[in-house]
Amino acid sequence: MTSATEASRTDRTWTVGELADELGITTRTLRFYEAEGLIAPARAGSARVYDHRDRARLRLILRGKRFGMSLSEIREIVDMYDGAASSERRQLEILLARLGEIGEDLRARERDLARTLREVAEVAAQCRERLDQLP
Repeated sequence: MTSATEASRTDRTWTVGELADELGITTRTLRFYEAEGLIAPARAGSARVYDHRDRARLRLILRGKRFGMSLSEIREIVDMYDGAASSERRQLEILLARLGEIGEDLRARERDLARTLREVAEVAAQCRERLDQLP
């Protein structure tokens, strides 16, 4: 990749609608994260202009939400995105710890769902059995 290509990638900007469409979210969601101080798009008059940094931060935010992280947890990870390269270790350590907790929670939910599915199957079998006994 040439440095001109790299520069054009980092110089790319998005409107609120373009970025919302690309990320599969609403413009209201973008404004919410801006109000929360998680992103700070530039302004061109009254229009918001999102750059590469905003897009990367939003992708981190959305991943954190999918993983079930709170806004404060997401803020901690996202704020490190702008820090020195040395903060990458800390960011990864925090993220790994949280992912471990999320994984355990999901495994517990999976066990609960499996138990519930077994109970549903048992009750359904009992219902079929009773229906077969009825005249």
